[in-house]
Amino acid sequence: MFNNLKTVNRKRRQERVRTRVRGTDSRPRLCVFRSAKHIYAQVISDEAGATLASASTMSADLRGGGGKKLDAAKKIGEIIAKRCLEKSISQVVLDRNGFLYHGRIKALAEAAREAGLKF
Repeated sequence: MFNNLKTVNRKRRQERVRTRVRGTDSRPRLCVFRSAKHIYAQVISDEAGATLASASTMSADLRGGGGKKLDAAKKIGEIIAKRCLEKSISQVVLDRNGFLYHGRIKALAEAAREAGLKF
């Protein structure tokens, strides 16, 4: 299915984490995905099977901004926290999606914490 060993290992980590991390209506799951160029964040309720809020560097207000990818991840963290707080979501569970907790994932999580999300 996957031809790259890094991808296979990430998928294994992802499945292992998903068995323990579930997003409820009271405490949804903040799922983060990073590609080579972009970063995406979604707040998901697994009980309802719905995305409650989302933000990414592909959105119109952040595209073509230039700058560093780390700064973009911080901006996405602030935006996702603001959108969650607007919908009265103050607590989430971080799902790093099999990625290691450093670099852009860490920057997004810390920016979301500073903006008011608890996890």
